[in-house]
Amino acid sequence: MAPYKNPTPTVDCIIELPGERVVLIRRKNPPLGWALPGGFVDEGERLDVAAAREAKEETGLDVEVVEQFFTYSDPSRDPRKHTVSTVYLCRATGEPTGSDDAAEARAFPVDGLPAELCFDHGTILADYLAYKRTGQRRKL
Repeated sequence: MAPYKNPTPTVDCIIELPGERVVLIRRKNPPLGWALPGGFVDEGERLDVAAAREAKEETGLDVEVVEQFFTYSDPSRDPRKHTVSTVYLCRATGEPTGSDDAAEARAFPVDGLPAELCFDHGTILADYLAYKRTGQRRKL
């Protein structure tokens, strides 16, 4: 009998910086490209704590986790395996520096985001921008 497979929990962070900028990382490992800071939740770790940890590891920024934004669970969102990502809105000051799994971290103006993003991060950022503009969250 095949072992039962569960999706893997992950977190992603939309880190807001002054000047209407958000932080993205250029991934060091496949899939390559620009992405939101984030990663896998460790066993025994709360999701918000994982978000702050991943943000620090990948960007060098100490973030304030402001609110849980939405959970994305499309089985095809990550080409490596089925993940379920809880996205957090975070605030920080300073400038990001890439480390850990990030080859680079950079702050982008919200109206100047890269066109090609990894995973479903383009959808997540479009949802975020709509939320900032209208106050309405994504519908299930």
